[in-house]
Amino acid sequence: MIELNDIYKSFDDKEVLRGISAQFQPGKINLVIGASGSGKSVLMKCMVGLLTPTDGHIIYDDRDFTALEYKEVRAVRREIGMLFQGGALFDSSTVQENVEFPLKMFTRMSAEERLERVNFCLKCVQLEGVNDKYPAEISGGMKKRVGIARAIALDIKYLFCDEPNSGLDPVTSRVIDGLIREITQEFGITTVINTHDMKTVFDIGDHIIFIHNGEKWWEGATQDIKSSDNKEFKEFINASYFA
Repeated sequence: MIELNDIYKSFDDKEVLRGISAQFQPGKINLVIGASGSGKSVLMKCMVGLLTPTDGHIIYDDRDFTALEYKEVRAVRREIGMLFQGGALFDSSTVQENVEFPLKMFTRMSAEERLERVNFCLKCVQLEGVNDKYPAEISGGMKKRVGIARAIALDIKYLFCDEPNSGLDPVTSRVIDGLIREITQEFGITTVINTHDMKTVFDIGDHIIFIHNGEKWWEGATQDIKSSDNKEFKEFINASYFA
């Protein structure tokens, strides 16, 4: 389980996160939703170690990520896969080289073992046989799938996805959602997704955290959304779903 205990984050005199505490359910798809500028992307960056909270604690299965030494932080990061909003593939590297990158960084696998793992991950995202293509030669949806393959290249416990459907058409978005759900269930991964896509929320979400003006405004199961009496949360859901 991932726990957030009273997380604050400021940039100079601007406070972006204000005392967020939450739990992310193990083996489930946890979604962080909120309006643009609400702080959800900053929260995710703190959770994966790209930013350091001003105050508070991030706990990964009883390990205080915010208080670990470098070697211990590196060990936790090895358990984390990240799908960035734009895919963040290396344009000058092939699909195979992109997926292989974390294996070279964090493991001592042989070239043969790395290739076997790359091919396994590409099969998981239905992209067999595209090893030698470059990002410029594949579609936006395929880039996202390569990004997922790279995110799961290591034997991860936690998968973070930042707006995975950004820039995709509705059909491709549902394909990406389906892949994330299948991977979460098959490998028992704790998945955390930042999204504006309310169809994603209702289709694959298990646990929802709503961020409003840098604070946690609502937390609960997807099936409890419609019965919520939180005014700002209901307004956000209605505006987003019918936009």
